[in-house]
Amino acid sequence: MNLQEQILYYYKKKKYNCSETIIHAANDVYSLNLDKDSMKMLAGFGSGMYSGKTCGALIGYVAVLSKLFIKEKAHDQLSEFRKAIQLCVRNFTEDLGDTECKNIRPHSYDPNLHCLYTVQKAGMALESTIAEIKKEYELES
Repeated sequence: MNLQEQILYYYKKKKYNCSETIIHAANDVYSLNLDKDSMKMLAGFGSGMYSGKTCGALIGYVAVLSKLFIKEKAHDQLSEFRKAIQLCVRNFTEDLGDTECKNIRPHSYDPNLHCLYTVQKAGMALESTIAEIKKEYELES
C-alpha cells in the first residue's frame, strides 16, 4: 500500500490520531523499523497536543524525517538537517496554511471525517519533502 492508503487505514480503520497515523503509515511505507511501543510516543501530540498548538500531523511528519535523515544525532548533521526540517515546515504550511492546529482545524475539520483531510495533506507534503531531500541528500529509504 502507498502512504495515502496507509493513512486512510490507520486514521479511519484503526482510529489513530493525526500524529500516530503519520508515524504508523510512514513506518509501513518507508520501513522505519519502529516497534508499536515506540510509536506510542507520538500519542500525546494529537490535536496540537490537545491544546490547539503545533499540528500533530506536522509533528509526526518531523519525526518521520528525523528517523529517515539522522544517522546518530541532529547536531552531527545540523546544517543539512535544519534545511530539511525548514523545507518540511514550508511544504506543510503551503499545503495547509498554518502549523497551528487551532488555525488549520476551522477550514480542514469535517464532523464525519475529523482531521482526515489534514493528515492526508500532511502525507502529501511528507512525500514531496522526501522527494526534494533525496535529490540533495542521501536518505536510507
